[in-house]
Amino acid sequence: MVDVADAALQRGLSTLADSLGRMVKKGKLTETEQHQAMGRIAATTGYDSLRDVDLVIEAATEHPELKMRILRQLDETVGDETVIATNTSSISITLLAAVLRRPDRFIGLHFFNPVPMMALIEIIRGLQTSDMTHGRAQAFAQALGKTPVEVRNSSGFVVNRILIPMINEAIFVLQEGLATADDIDVAMKLGCNHPIGPLSLADMIGLDVVLAVMRVLHDGFNDPKYRPSPLLVEMVDAGNLGRKSGSGFHKYS
Repeated sequence: MVDVADAALQRGLSTLADSLGRMVKKGKLTETEQHQAMGRIAATTGYDSLRDVDLVIEAATEHPELKMRILRQLDETVGDETVIATNTSSISITLLAAVLRRPDRFIGLHFFNPVPMMALIEIIRGLQTSDMTHGRAQAFAQALGKTPVEVRNSSGFVVNRILIPMINEAIFVLQEGLATADDIDVAMKLGCNHPIGPLSLADMIGLDVVLAVMRVLHDGFNDPKYRPSPLLVEMVDAGNLGRKSGSGFHKYS
């Protein structure tokens, strides 16, 4: 696990430890398995430790320039046979691949939160992705016990093309005063059998991420139906990003 600073790495390791700890409490892991899992994670701020890996996954936030900068650094470090993947939920794989010396070894592997519980991985080929890279990515997803679904390279892919505009529409509904945030979430849970309401889900994803994906969709399709809700923009401007900031459409301790 590579991050920009030791403090960020410690937060990441703490999050992983807490997640595994909850699985122990639920009886899904033993304490021994928890310690073994943590022992398999190496945390560093340097890219040199990635020189001999078979596959590396970039998982930065949804900003193309940031992802491209990281991918260029990876490209300078890893071997020619290393598969480089991105966990982007919306950005063009072809666009990101273009910054690499070997764009044929680049692919999208979009995991879903919470990753230990969600079975799906969207596998997205860019125009340059080779059959060998695709095959290795698919085998990797299956080895994790996940279900890979092959998706064409298009803004938002499949799940977020459907999901994020739905969340955006729920924010419009709140903005227009049709119902409270709690009642919107209850309505969608009971009326559509969703396990979590759209505003609670937005808080879990992070409102900044929701906004970034909406902007990718709006720019990619040049269609006003993907216009971000003004309330969403204002919430992000205010720093009310959801669970990670302690406040979004709901409050969190």
